[in-house]
Amino acid sequence: MTQAEKATQFAQMHQPGNPLVLYNIWDAGSAKALVDAGAPAIATGSWSVADAQGFVDGEKLPLEIAMMNISRICKTVDVPVTLDFEGCYAVGPTGVARNVTQAMKMGAVGINFEDQMIGGKGLHSEVDQVKRIQAARAAATEFGVDLFINARTDLFLKEANRDWHTGLMPQALERMAAYTEAGASGYFIPALVDPELIGRICEAATIPVNVLMMPGCPSAQELADLGVARISHGPWPYRRMLEDLVVRFKEDTGA
Repeated sequence: MTQAEKATQFAQMHQPGNPLVLYNIWDAGSAKALVDAGAPAIATGSWSVADAQGFVDGEKLPLEIAMMNISRICKTVDVPVTLDFEGCYAVGPTGVARNVTQAMKMGAVGINFEDQMIGGKGLHSEVDQVKRIQAARAAATEFGVDLFINARTDLFLKEANRDWHTGLMPQALERMAAYTEAGASGYFIPALVDPELIGRICEAATIPVNVLMMPGCPSAQELADLGVARISHGPWPYRRMLEDLVVRFKEDTGA
């Protein structure tokens, strides 16, 4: 398939009620292992990619290494690949467009795009994030690939007290509508685990909704029943791999 065909195929995998499950990987080897096991698409996780290279999350991984990594992944597997691109390593729309184009040149057909201020506090204003999403969409249009822009809101991730998540719903719904109009392909709501609130977002959405599988989250079947179209596993596959590596090291060496 061409890159454009992979992008179309990837978008079609997002079905409310029959969600695409993405078990996030970190390099070409882990991507190939999952494709060989039957994964229909591949998604990186920024935390895992950074840690695997000795960096912390939050765009501390140099952009050139991130691009080299996604390039190797896309060249190793022949399924659609989506990049966890954090804030696109840019603040203004011009930088966003430039870096999104670079990611597409590496072979990516999708990105996760956060609205938190990387390295700062809080979120980009709704107005500013809309401009950033519009820039990413314009870059994709110019490149000729219908990039799946998974617009992530960090409203819930920034609020550790889940009792306060209900109060964030008006903002979350408003941002979803604005991001959709700006050209987002999907809406990602990490750290929201309340089934009633997830269901409310799915009912209001006109684009696929993505939920992060994490402690306290409903099961995959429950999320499907709520209308979720995409389930991500984030950093947990990588963390479990490291835990298993340490256990096996101790068992096999007597350390």
